[in-house]
Amino acid sequence: MNRTSIFAVLSLFITVWGQPVFSETQPALHWVGCGISKKAYLVELAKAYEKKTGIVIDVQGGGATRGIRDVANMSADLGGSCRRRLRGVDEETGVIQVPVAWDALVVIVNKDNPVSNISLEDLRKVYLGQITNWTQLGGKDMPLRVLARKGKISGVGSTTRKLLFDNYEQDFIVSELFDSSGPLEKQVVIEPGAMGISGISSARKRDVKILDLEGKSPSYENVRTGKYLLYRPLYLIYNKNGEQADKAREFIRFAGSIEGRDVIRANNTVPYLEGLNLLRVKLKESRMARKGGLH
Repeated sequence: MNRTSIFAVLSLFITVWGQPVFSETQPALHWVGCGISKKAYLVELAKAYEKKTGIVIDVQGGGATRGIRDVANMSADLGGSCRRRLRGVDEETGVIQVPVAWDALVVIVNKDNPVSNISLEDLRKVYLGQITNWTQLGGKDMPLRVLARKGKISGVGSTTRKLLFDNYEQDFIVSELFDSSGPLEKQVVIEPGAMGISGISSARKRDVKILDLEGKSPSYENVRTGKYLLYRPLYLIYNKNGEQADKAREFIRFAGSIEGRDVIRANNTVPYLEGLNLLRVKLKESRMARKGGLH
């Protein structure tokens, strides 16, 4: 992300996050998107919005890609995604993405695994197939089974590739692929040698161990300040040509308001405006990754 992109994001805040005007006769809004966004803030934000305005947000899942594409084809009023839309892909054109929160990607292992920390370099080696036994990470002598999401354009799949390798097309060497984060997390619960990556808002609801990264836990404060290194924006999405575009914008304005940010924070998720410094950190990391040949 360059400086122009940062200024564009801030301009989007000014455009979208004004003062909402509510009507008593607005119909329900249909939201689809990634389960991580849903668990991180959306369900509680929708409840607070309904209480304030009487407007029901019909919340469905479906994944990050659906959160973008259903809004693009106007079969949904609102979407939620943990990745940016794909440029040059017709199914993802015409949408406006507004960042509203920050999420941490976390490394999860079985709760009985004695390993508690992993370095970025070792994590890269795991996904390149260069570390295959837990002894290489200071653990027990057992095979390391790498679990991952199917496809390179899933929210977790695309951002893991970007954050670890600065390359959305990076190939991983994995043991098993999953359609969504939920089944992957459940497999880690029951498999002693498994490792996977998921969003913290989803993973912390499972009976798994979340590893520290470079000695830092994915705490609220560490994510907010960038001390925990694997973080990404969570987006709300609307289509400016959609039948309920104005109403969708009003909900997004609520998400960015003081009241909306309080709801997001109460879910132990960092509101986007509280982590704007992360944009500068991310720009620096991207430059360092390119310089180091990680793309």
